[in-house]
Amino acid sequence: MTETKYVYDLSEGSMAMKPLLGGKGAGIAEMKRLGVPVPDAFTVTTEACVAAMKNNGQWPDGLAGQIEAGLARLEERTGKVLGSPTNPLLVSVRSGAVMSMPGMMDTILNLGISDDSVQAVAALAGNERFAWDCYRRFIQMYGEVVEGIEPHVYEDALTALKEAKGVESDTDLTAEDLKGLVDTFKRLSNEALGGEWTSDPHEQLNRAVNAVFRSWLNPRAEVYRRANGISRDLGTAVNVQQMVFGNRGDTSATGVCFSRNPATGAKELYGEFLVNAQGEDVVAGIRTPRPLAEMQEVLPEAFQELLDTMQTLELHQKDMQDMEFTVEDRKLYMLQTRNGKRTAAAAVKTAVDMVEEGLITKEEAILRIEPAQLDALLHPGIDPKSTAKPIAKGLPASPGAAVGALSFTADDAAARGGKGEKVILVRFETTPDDIHGVMVSQGVMTAHGGMTSHAAVVARGMGITCVAGVKGIKIDYDEKTVTINGKAYGEGDTLTLNGSTGEVFEGALPLVPPSINEDFQQVVAWADGIRRLGVRANAENFEDASKARELGAEGIGLCRTEHMFMVADRLPAVRRMILSESDEIRNQVLAEILPMQQADFEEIFTAMKGLPVTVRLLDPPLHEFLPNLVEQSLLVQKLELEGAPAEQIAEETALLAQVKRLHEQNPMLGTRGCRLGLLWPGIPEMQTRAIIRAALAVLEREGETVGVEIMIPLVALKAELADQRAIVEKTVAEEFAAAGKELPVTIGTMIELPRAAVVADQIAEVADFFSFGTNDLTQTTIGISRDDAENGFLQSYVDREILPRNPFESIDVDGVGSLVRMGVEKGRSVKPALKTGVCGEHGGDPDSIEFFHKTGLNYVSCSPFRVPIARLAAARAQLLFG
Repeated sequence: MTETKYVYDLSEGSMAMKPLLGGKGAGIAEMKRLGVPVPDAFTVTTEACVAAMKNNGQWPDGLAGQIEAGLARLEERTGKVLGSPTNPLLVSVRSGAVMSMPGMMDTILNLGISDDSVQAVAALAGNERFAWDCYRRFIQMYGEVVEGIEPHVYEDALTALKEAKGVESDTDLTAEDLKGLVDTFKRLSNEALGGEWTSDPHEQLNRAVNAVFRSWLNPRAEVYRRANGISRDLGTAVNVQQMVFGNRGDTSATGVCFSRNPATGAKELYGEFLVNAQGEDVVAGIRTPRPLAEMQEVLPEAFQELLDTMQTLELHQKDMQDMEFTVEDRKLYMLQTRNGKRTAAAAVKTAVDMVEEGLITKEEAILRIEPAQLDALLHPGIDPKSTAKPIAKGLPASPGAAVGALSFTADDAAARGGKGEKVILVRFETTPDDIHGVMVSQGVMTAHGGMTSHAAVVARGMGITCVAGVKGIKIDYDEKTVTINGKAYGEGDTLTLNGSTGEVFEGALPLVPPSINEDFQQVVAWADGIRRLGVRANAENFEDASKARELGAEGIGLCRTEHMFMVADRLPAVRRMILSESDEIRNQVLAEILPMQQADFEEIFTAMKGLPVTVRLLDPPLHEFLPNLVEQSLLVQKLELEGAPAEQIAEETALLAQVKRLHEQNPMLGTRGCRLGLLWPGIPEMQTRAIIRAALAVLEREGETVGVEIMIPLVALKAELADQRAIVEKTVAEEFAAAGKELPVTIGTMIELPRAAVVADQIAEVADFFSFGTNDLTQTTIGISRDDAENGFLQSYVDREILPRNPFESIDVDGVGSLVRMGVEKGRSVKPALKTGVCGEHGGDPDSIEFFHKTGLNYVSCSPFRVPIARLAAARAQLLFG
């Protein structure tokens, strides 16, 4: 039996092998093929990681031998030997996921340096300080990542040494200082481990590879994968690469650069570098880096070669590139290239620009933009009329505006943000372990780090505002304060961040909705020319309907009417209707409500004239319009105890009796929807009259009106819909006869109960259209109450991967999705042209939209601000699935 190949030399790979070699391994292999200077390497595949995960961390047969053989070939090609006391090979051991996960997994640099080889490293480099700097870095990284020693053990020792020597930066420490630090690090490591750690570089290599495998399952990686929809089954590759050194003195450097600005998308120089440093110094925010443009002054030849390489890689990959580089003694080496993480604004601008430049097609541009990214473009900004002066300024690391109360730990931010509180996370610099706090914060402010630091990269990728490297602030974690210009701001105090300018303001500044620019409009216009699936909005007032139309909605897929009943000026009439003792009195009250409903509909129909509007008849149980049972009982008791007027007591007591009569143990499955209409037919009759009169009035006034679609909710039986349809048809006919005019009117139903989907062929006989109410369909299919589940066990189900995602956010394809598919198929078996749509919140979820496209629905309907997302997602679904 042929042994599975788990190790590939650099020359064997290419970008086409990304699923096997991971993004980093495939990227450096592709650069090698292009003739870009890349340090030699070999890659351990993602399959090896997956196999180890499935076997409780035990490596698959043959992996250890293949790594040893791969190392031997690398030694032969480089002419260096791992651990050699005369000509040592030093390597980095780095993760490489298939989908980019910046900072989420572990890296070890300078592996191969030891007591035996450090002098040879110094001699070959002609720089003793450099060698001891490499050694102390290796001990710290290996100790933290492989042996699990707490980072503060090393950081405290380094800080103490700098204080003792009277220096601010580690670059000011001498060779002798660093040699002593190595001894200190070794002693602290042995104390932490309770014995000597291995100094065998071959064993260290195997343990480092295993540590990278383990880091695939670390908590921060798990959080990042869940947030970005990345499967844990993909595993990570491990790249073992010959070290090149940016810390060999003033002719060496390390940096990160992008081929375009990842915050704006502009085609301009963007990046940072540090002289005499290693790569982790830049991305970890240990030292504040310098703008890339300044590299031209200190390393002009390497700078020009870097510009040429950036251009070559972008043209080859046809996308914005995020690159890491090192300059060793004036010679440039590229360590990584990948498609760059970018803000939503940058994603849109880059896509449009690259189409105009002829690099990609419109279709490729649509596929390149994640629909959810458009949501970030709809985030508010600071009102330009504000005259507030900033109290501090940092780097504009991720655009947008954020207002929130200060939080000083990721755990605190996660707890408060998870409860809906708006928080600003304040950190010296975020680490990958802070991601659970970052992702629920309104914004992030850091005292250190640059535009390519962890905080900046993660915030941009998630559409979260970030101001990094704010100058002159002092953070006291013990007191939970940040001092700015001599004033302390504590936990709970409010600041405003402007991630587009890097400015920080005291208090909560007024925010304004963002403007949608020409690039945005261009992308969604391309999407409209591609998609098959229609996109409507859920709206129930003039403002929402107008905004929906502005954002490209092609009609209203769900106009709820219950909120119209809750308005203060009509709630008393609604309560009188509910409390009526006879149909005659009830119908009199309904006649009072009718013109109010008509006025509501006229506003909505005016905003949507020329487009279809689906109006859902009254759905919720009547007790929602009445006081809470407990509160009303207490009110009656209070009035009696206080000796209130008898008339008032009698009135409130009668109301209490009606509340008790209407009270249900499970109202969501009780007297609501069509069941309410069957008991009180005057309600659907009144609403139908209001709808038709409004449509005719708008036609008379505007010269055109809406396509009227009347939807009857909570149908489970064909007979229920037939009964309610008869009431609607009779009322429509009466209104047309009275007006002497007619309009097209269709009558359909919501499919929101499992039985309705199962007998959809029967229901379709008396329905003109189906609209799937996937919110209630999810509740009734899985058997959970949304509010109770989301405040209870549901998140733990997602965390433990019992459910892949919250089923109220993204449709449960296997369960709820099967019922939707069944409903469509059965309905169209009776009426092949039956129009079908969805009006639950899933209508704005990109993954759910893919499913609805494949299922053959005619349209989706979502909240107004998600309309652009749905338009783009529908186009992507058409391109991907036809």
